Amino acid sequence: MGRAGLFLLPILGFLFPAVQSLRFDLQSGHSKCIAEDIKSNTMSVGQYNIINPNEGHPLPDSHKVTVRVTSTYNNNYHFGENVESGQFAFTAAEAGDHMTCFWAPEHKPPITMTVDFEWKIGIAAKDWPDVANKEQLNVMEVELTKLEDTVESIHEEMFYLREREEEIQELNGKANSKMDWLTIFSLMVCLLVAGLQIWHLKSFFGRKKLL
Repeated sequence: MGRAGLFLLPILGFLFPAVQSLRFDLQSGHSKCIAEDIKSNTMSVGQYNIINPNEGHPLPDSHKVTVRVTSTYNNNYHFGENVESGQFAFTAAEAGDHMTCFWAPEHKPPITMTVDFEWKIGIAAKDWPDVANKEQLNVMEVELTKLEDTVESIHEEMFYLREREEEIQELNGKANSKMDWLTIFSLMVCLLVAGLQIWHLKSFFGRKKLL
């Protein structure tokens, strides 16, 4: 790979690090959810598998999980029941948090299993070696294509963030308006209570002929 290719790779990694790869422990009878904020019409792929605690032997029957991938509006993109591995791929229909939840059935005595999970979003979800083979691109062309797609995705992400910011500002405006009305109402209640107290005191002292 030439100098330009070596230069482009860190840029791509810095601009669009949309890969989540992790390994975690999951105890039987418990669940774990991983969330990603994904904008609409964005491609997403993921794969998971349970690590065999006894290398060289079959995976124990107890090492099974149930996996569900859902969107903010509870759209189901993937469901695997009592599986030891699996993968999913989808294009988000709406923007917002998307959840991948793992649940391990209860066992007695309890067991703990280790899960490997990788989740790629957007540019990272593309199979670039496959693209290069199909289009007969060299390494430099692949890197330039990646960079072009990355810039386009960042441009779309900026518009998405701007829309989210406008929504937040609108919500803040409504909240501030409600707070203003609440402040005025609270002030009126305080003045009314103060007036009633003064009237009550005047009436009391008047009956006692102290005024």
